[in-house]
Amino acid sequence: MIVIKQRLHFSSRSFLMIFMKKNEGRPMGRPRSFDRDAALESAMRLFWRHGYDGVSYQQLMEAMHVTPPTVYAAFGNKASLYQHALDHYYRNWVGGLSYLDAANSLSEAAELFLRSTAKALVNPEGEIGCMINVGMLASHPDNAALTQDVAERRARFQAGIAQAFRKWVPTDEDAAKLARFLNTILQGMSVQARDGATLDQLNETIDYALRGVGHAS
Repeated sequence: MIVIKQRLHFSSRSFLMIFMKKNEGRPMGRPRSFDRDAALESAMRLFWRHGYDGVSYQQLMEAMHVTPPTVYAAFGNKASLYQHALDHYYRNWVGGLSYLDAANSLSEAAELFLRSTAKALVNPEGEIGCMINVGMLASHPDNAALTQDVAERRARFQAGIAQAFRKWVPTDEDAAKLARFLNTILQGMSVQARDGATLDQLNETIDYALRGVGHAS
């Protein structure tokens, strides 16, 4: 028994030494060529264009030029990847509303917000519409948690609108009502853009919407 144990111990150690020698200098984990942001940008665009259920895992792998183990290590499963893609979208394509500080009145701020949004919805450098506003509006019941997550993201964005416009209205309640109105216009334009509406057509919608904004206060 002692001899057998010694031989087994020697064999295991020899195998380990050979394995380490063979893999010496080889990077562990994700390949060095893995570009996280580039892969995430590719996944985001597929999700943005086709929706969560409209994209297969295989399509994501091909677009990201990575293997499943790499994706799992970097982002988790498909649902987690979608959430990462939403974060990436918000950081790189939505951003904050600090640009509204340049406005001198409520009507000017509302116009700046809506015109800027319309341009973004049909920006040829991106995909059509708003990824958050058109995302997960309908999905498989198994994705209920993800659907709720996207709904909460929409709610947070609307709350951000209210906060940005608070300086031009008398109360928090007025700001919330105005934000709901402006976000409703935004969401409607997002769907219209997906259906082929042009920037000129979206601006016509904004013209009508702005007629009532000056009376919000």
